Amino acid sequence: MDRPETDGDEDVAYRDFETEETTPDTAVVRTVAELEGVEASELPGLYSTIDHLLDHLFSDPPADDAQARVEFTYAGYRVAVNQDGRSSFRRVE
Repeated sequence: MDRPETDGDEDVAYRDFETEETTPDTAVVRTVAELEGVEASELPGLYSTIDHLLDHLFSDPPADDAQARVEFTYAGYRVAVNQDGRSSFRRVE
């Protein structure tokens, strides 16, 4: 489920990933491609950025009360992904 595109003064895109349907790595690349209006194949591979860290977060998640969050920069966006699948994408200069 998508949420509003803005958050206060910052332009932030929000997404809720369904990790049973696609890998989190793939979801991040597809979302950035959508935001940029390009094909996912035009973006750099995410593997070299975070080495499947997101896949590990969802395949062997910590306890819910850990409220784990992974944050990194990818293809001009500051990406934050929570262990429950909520994510945000903020364009960085």
